[in-house]
Amino acid sequence: MAMKKEAAANIGLDVEPPEGTCEDRNCPFHGELPVRGTVLTGTVVATKMQGTVAVKREHLKYIPKYERHEKRTSKYLAHAPPCMQMKTGDKVSIMECRPLSKRVSYVVIEKKR
Repeated sequence: MAMKKEAAANIGLDVEPPEGTCEDRNCPFHGELPVRGTVLTGTVVATKMQGTVAVKREHLKYIPKYERHEKRTSKYLAHAPPCMQMKTGDKVSIMECRPLSKRVSYVVIEKKR
């Protein structure tokens, strides 16, 4: 059963809600999906899955033996609500949610301008 709302719901974060509307149950703004945990920022690297995007995040890891930082990357699969039109190369913020499938436990909450 799809929910219809006129305005985007407040998800408890200071993020810009999407301009479009959707009837996706797993949209944090127009559906019923609660979000939790930390906000991660990354770049969309793949949009070929249905309703899912791959987000690559780069971070630094300190190596005490050499007293240096090394650059590491992680790839997360995140649910992409239809109200956010995403393409490869977009900067996005993702946040943890309940597991939606075997490997998808994050949802896109903001598309950076």
